[in-house]
Amino acid sequence: MNPIRNNPIIHAVLMMTLVACQPADNTQSANKSELETATMNNPKPPVAKKVPHKMSIHGDTRIDNYYWMRNDERKAPEVIQHLEAENSFTEATLAHTTYLQEKLFKEINGRIKKDDSTVPFKKNGYFYTQRYEGDKEYPIYLRQKDNLDAKEEILLDGNKMAEAHDYFAIGDYEVSPDNKILAYSTDTLSRRVYTIEFKSLNDDQSNVNDVLTQTNGQIIWANDNQHVFYIKKDPQTLLGYQVYRHQLGTPQSDDSLVYEETNSAFYTSLGKTKDDSIIYIYHDSTDSSGASILDANRPTDDFVLFAPLEDKHEYAFEKLNDTFYIRTNWQAKNFRIMKASGKAIHDKTQWQEVIPHNPDVYIRDIELFQNYLVINEKENGVNRINVINWDDNKQHNIQFEDPVFVAGFTNNTHTDTDTLRLYYSSMTTPASVYDYNMKKQEKTLLKQQEVLGEFHPNNYQSERIFVKARDGKQIPVSLVYRKDKFKQDGTNPLYQYGYGSYGATIDPYFSGSRLSLLDRGFVFAIAHIRGSQMLGRPWYEDGKMFNKKNTFNDFVDVTRELVAQKYGAKDRVFAAGGSAGGLLMGAVINQAPELYKAIAAHVPFVDVVTTMLDESIPLTTNEYDEWGNPNNEDSYQYMLSYSPYDQISRQDYPHILVTTGLHDSQVQYFEPMKWIAKLREYNTSSNTIVFKTDLEAGHGGASGRFKRNRDTALEYAFFADLAGIKE
Repeated sequence: MNPIRNNPIIHAVLMMTLVACQPADNTQSANKSELETATMNNPKPPVAKKVPHKMSIHGDTRIDNYYWMRNDERKAPEVIQHLEAENSFTEATLAHTTYLQEKLFKEINGRIKKDDSTVPFKKNGYFYTQRYEGDKEYPIYLRQKDNLDAKEEILLDGNKMAEAHDYFAIGDYEVSPDNKILAYSTDTLSRRVYTIEFKSLNDDQSNVNDVLTQTNGQIIWANDNQHVFYIKKDPQTLLGYQVYRHQLGTPQSDDSLVYEETNSAFYTSLGKTKDDSIIYIYHDSTDSSGASILDANRPTDDFVLFAPLEDKHEYAFEKLNDTFYIRTNWQAKNFRIMKASGKAIHDKTQWQEVIPHNPDVYIRDIELFQNYLVINEKENGVNRINVINWDDNKQHNIQFEDPVFVAGFTNNTHTDTDTLRLYYSSMTTPASVYDYNMKKQEKTLLKQQEVLGEFHPNNYQSERIFVKARDGKQIPVSLVYRKDKFKQDGTNPLYQYGYGSYGATIDPYFSGSRLSLLDRGFVFAIAHIRGSQMLGRPWYEDGKMFNKKNTFNDFVDVTRELVAQKYGAKDRVFAAGGSAGGLLMGAVINQAPELYKAIAAHVPFVDVVTTMLDESIPLTTNEYDEWGNPNNEDSYQYMLSYSPYDQISRQDYPHILVTTGLHDSQVQYFEPMKWIAKLREYNTSSNTIVFKTDLEAGHGGASGRFKRNRDTALEYAFFADLAGIKE
C-alpha cells in the first residue's frame, strides 16, 4: 500500500495566468526535439498563485506556498479550473506527438487478443472463468457445473454494469458455499470504496436485495450460507478498520461489529483457509503481523488470536487437515516454516520447525497438498519453486529456461492432487499458466498470453547484471532489449524503472506494451533497488526508515553504471516510477537531474513530511514504520532531507511528465499539483514540465483493458519524441 493525502480548509482562492516562455533561441541546434522547440515557443504553462502557509514543528518552520490547492471535496472551482488548465497545457504542448500517441495506442491495443479468457479453475463443483469479448473493456465472469462442456452461466457482465459509470471496477466476487448466492463488490468512483451487493443464482429463489456500503470490497462467506463478513472503511482516512458480520435479509444497520482495529499502525483484511474451515482477520503493519481466527461453521462465535501480536514478529498461516503451517520470521529474518496443532498455535514456543531458516534464501510463500509442500523462494534474487515430498522428504526445483523470471502459485483450490498450478513470466516470455505434475515432474502449458502481431520471443534478449552502489552493495538489474536494435556502444535510448518501498519487488515480468519501446531501440531496465525484497528481507530493511536514501542512491548509481557500460546513451536516459516510485523519481532528479533527459512520475508521493504529519490522511499512521514518524525530531529531519517537494532547488531539471487521478485515495491529487507548481517556480532550464489529471480516475488510473493504455501511449510518446523517434 502506498501513501496518500487529504484534509484542511482552503485559505485562499486560485488565480492563474497564462504566461509566455522565453522567446525562441534562433541559434538552437538542429538536433533539438519538437518538444524542446515547442517548449521554447509556446506560451502555455499556468502559473499558480502563492499563498504562504506556515508549518512549524521541532523549532523548524516551513512555508508552503501551494498548500491551498488541497480541497478534500474535490469540487472547489478554482482547483478544478487549474487542473483543467494544466490538462490544456499538456495537450497543447504535446500536440505534435498526437500522431505518435495514437499510433502507439493502437499498436499496444493491437497486441491484445480481443476474444480471450482465463484458464478455468474448479471450486466446489464448478469451473470458473473470466472472458473478454471484442472491443469490450471489462471481463464477463462465468461458471460451468461439473465440466467444461456444461452450459455457461454468466455471473457478472462488467460491460453492462459499467454502462452508467465513467469509472468502474469489480473488487471481489464470492459464491456462497451452497452455490446459490453470489456476493460481489463494485467501485464506481475510483476511491477504492466498494459497495457489496448480492444476486440469486437459482431461479426458484427470490432476489437478495441486501446492500452493504463503505466497504473495502472483500467478502467472506460463513459455511451456513446466511452470514458474510466484510470490512467497513473510515470515511475520513479510508482505512478499513471495522469487521462486520451481516445476516442475509437484514439491513446493514443491524450488522454486528465483530472486530475493530484501534491501533492505527495496522491494516485489516479477511481470508478463509483453502479447506473452508477457518475464517481469519489478518492484522498487518510494517514490522509485525498476525491473525485472529473463527470456525467458519460457527459464525456467531468470537474471533480469537491465532497467536499474540508481537513487535517485529510477522507470521501468516496455511492449514492442511488438522495442522497449521506457519511462515514466520521468529528468529529467522528471511523466514522459516513451522507447524502446530490447533491446540498449540497460541504459543509459538510449541511450534515445530519444518523448514529451517536459511539467511541466503528468502521464503516468499507456500502451498500445501496432501503429499507435498511447495515453497516459493528467492536466492540471490532468483525465483525458485521447491517441491518437497512429505513421505520421503525428497525435494526438487521446477526448472525454467529463462535466465531471469517470475513464478508463483495460482488457483490451487484442492489439496488431494499431485498437480500444482503455476503462473510464469519473464521479460521475453508472455504470462503463462502451467499445470505441474509433482509426481512425474512434468509441466503442461495450459495457456500463454497471446501477443498479436509480429512478436517473436527470439527477437529479444534479457539479462541480469549487478551494479556496485556507492557503499559497495551489489544492486541487481534486469535488462531486456531487441537484439537487432541493440549495440552495446552507448547509442541506445535507455528506460529505467524502479520502485523500492514497502518490500514490494518489481519482478522481471513480460509486458506487451513494452514491446513498443523495445522495437524502437530502447533498452528497458528494472533497478531492483533497496527497499524491495529482491535480495530478501535485509534488502528491504536497508531501504526504509533511516536507510531510505539508499533507495535513491541505488537508482542513481545504476543509471551511471548502465551508461558507463554503454547500455544506454548518456543524453537519452529516461526514468519512470509510480506512487512511492514517484517519490523515487522526485528524489533522483533533486540529486542528479543531469543524468536524465526526462522522467515520468505517476501518482507520485512527493510531499512526504506534510503528509506524514497529518494523521487524518489515509495511510499515514499505518506507515510510520516505513518512512518514520515526523513527530519525532530525528525522523522529521531525516525525512525532510529527502522529501522531493521540500528539496526542490534552483537548478536545471529534466523534462518531466506527471499524471494523477482526481479521486486518488492513495496519493491525493494535490501532492503532484503542488509539486508541479513549485518545480516550475524553481526550474532554471527551458525543459518542459507537463501535468495531466484524469478527472474520472483514482490511484490505478483509467478502468477498462483498452482505455488504460492511453496513459502508457502518452508516456511512451513523450519519451520517444525526446529521444528523436517520430514513428
